[in-house]
Amino acid sequence: MKAAVLRAPNVLDYTDVPEPEPFGDRPVLVRVGGVGVCGSDVLRFGKGTAYHYPLVLGHEFSAVVEEAPGGGRFAPGDKVAVFPLLPRPDDPLTQIGEWALTSGYDYFGSRRDGGMAERLWVPEANLVPVPADVPLVHAAVVEPAAVALHAVLKLRVPASGTALVIGAGPIGALAAQWLRLLGWTRVLVADVDERKLRVMAELGFETVDAGSRDTVETARDLTGGAGVDAAIEAGGFAETFLQTLRVTAPGGQVLVLGDLKGDVTIPRELISSLIRRELTVLGTWNSKITPAGRSEWEMVIRHLHQGTLQVAPLISHTPPLADAPVVLAAMAERHMWTNKVVFTVADEARREADQLARKEGRA
Repeated sequence: MKAAVLRAPNVLDYTDVPEPEPFGDRPVLVRVGGVGVCGSDVLRFGKGTAYHYPLVLGHEFSAVVEEAPGGGRFAPGDKVAVFPLLPRPDDPLTQIGEWALTSGYDYFGSRRDGGMAERLWVPEANLVPVPADVPLVHAAVVEPAAVALHAVLKLRVPASGTALVIGAGPIGALAAQWLRLLGWTRVLVADVDERKLRVMAELGFETVDAGSRDTVETARDLTGGAGVDAAIEAGGFAETFLQTLRVTAPGGQVLVLGDLKGDVTIPRELISSLIRRELTVLGTWNSKITPAGRSEWEMVIRHLHQGTLQVAPLISHTPPLADAPVVLAAMAERHMWTNKVVFTVADEARREADQLARKEGRA
């Protein structure tokens, strides 16, 4: 079978690899449908942050069931989304459903080969069913959408609350949509990228052009000087993290969703202000696939199916997996503008992507 194999930093080959081997409890063989590119994939490619080489990247992916054990939840032909974290079975946190808080876990596309391959064996418990009419390229965005949902669920929603998301990339855009769906009255989105801000404006959000205006001052102006009730850092920069601490109103909440790309120093005066405003600062990572039937992942898929969560406007490119070496290099070197890139792997995913492009007038 074919896969995109990271041999070394900046060396990615689309090549033949051995068929995968079954592992784990009740393994299911799947054909990968679509696989999204995360910022961490770009760092593994371009900055040498991979745990080991060679490595097949990809932890955001949908799939079609090829073989499934009898008496289970899945049958050949079913569409699924794949939860990429594989918890250690004997960790007590695994037993209570807190997979992402366990130690010694495994991970598709990070610690073990992931979804940038034609086929993969996945433990049955890591699969979530996807309705047949949801395109595989959209289902590949379930993982980041669940990460964003898990994050904003940590926030208390005040009456007539205003939130600010700093960073209009895919994770910030998804977080903004969840904030609106979960009852925040007003959601502002800030970024320096005019094209991403245009996407957010088309989705009905108030936008702040951080390239031409100071984010903190603008947000305060828009809130009558009060500041926002919640500020979400979704860009991963030290400067934007500090902005969230400055822009939040007394008694407000700060949510650190982006993985900061460098160290940050918090000035003493800002610490003093944070204390006096009695801010709540929350950290978040990953998402929950438990309890079965009522998990964050099922919530994502239901809203995706209903159309209340929109991922199509965020997907900027749907190239075939064979193009992965060229696309990853261009992304790492910033030679092409992207929002969300989803590689099409299965034939069904390619056909669906082509149909969507024609429907949206992009073909």
